[in-house]
Amino acid sequence: MSINTNNSEILIDNFIDELWLGKGLSKNTLSAYRHDISSFAKWYKGSSLLEVERVDLLDYLANRLKEGYSSRSTARSLSSLRAFYSHSTIKHNLNENPTARVDSPKLGHSLPKTLSEDDVEKLINAPDIDEIIGLRDRAMLELIYACGLRVSELISIDILNLNLRQGVIRVIGKGEKERLVPMGEEALYWIEEYMNKSRPNLLKDNNKVKELFLSTRGKSMTRQTFWYRIKEYAFKASINKDLSPHTLRHAFATHLINHGADLRTVQLLLGHSSLSTTQIYTEVARHRMKELHNEHHPRG
Repeated sequence: MSINTNNSEILIDNFIDELWLGKGLSKNTLSAYRHDISSFAKWYKGSSLLEVERVDLLDYLANRLKEGYSSRSTARSLSSLRAFYSHSTIKHNLNENPTARVDSPKLGHSLPKTLSEDDVEKLINAPDIDEIIGLRDRAMLELIYACGLRVSELISIDILNLNLRQGVIRVIGKGEKERLVPMGEEALYWIEEYMNKSRPNLLKDNNKVKELFLSTRGKSMTRQTFWYRIKEYAFKASINKDLSPHTLRHAFATHLINHGADLRTVQLLLGHSSLSTTQIYTEVARHRMKELHNEHHPRG
């Protein structure tokens, strides 16, 4: 059966399917690819994505920057389009890959967004622990900060991967890589409180749900829901900073280094495959120390 190449959705679906089959990428990564390519497809006024030329891509990227999208976001969008057109050039015998001579936007050297230890304390204490949802959220905030988890790792924790007796958690990270991370006494206490007092009420009649953290419907939570809760608690705690879903993960790493942890240990706890990825947090720590010096030193 021949493919209707005028149908953008079919082209994108086929590309995503081949990415999944060939590279086994996670749902979140595949979703990001789909979003980036679909956004371009909606903007493009031509009849087929296979007729796109270099000038179209340049116009699209310029338009994104004009509309206020960051260079980093635009570079990621271009990266997705490169993958799509590298695939399409071979699959559909295109004369030229339109992304071949398109340069990525220059990226400034940005440091991860993080919080001070006082701000983390205020954020973690913001949920109302007398409420079922508040107790759940307190446990989630304690755990993500205590273990330096990615949000996707936090919401997908299997209850069988908790070892409360030893105080460790088995985390399935990027590329299905596993790591054991200690929880610490504070997080362990709130996890036990949640499991005893809150989770049974959220389970409803569905005892087969394996995820540790549940929504009000008794199902696994989404990243978007948790991110919404973080923003809500930041507002409640009067934290007027630009947060991201990974802010507490960044705070975990920065605070460990501030208190003398070595990079190799932090790398293992974060699940970074490369030590160079972890080294950015030493720069965050140095940057923070410089800010404090300028603020408080009489000759700052």
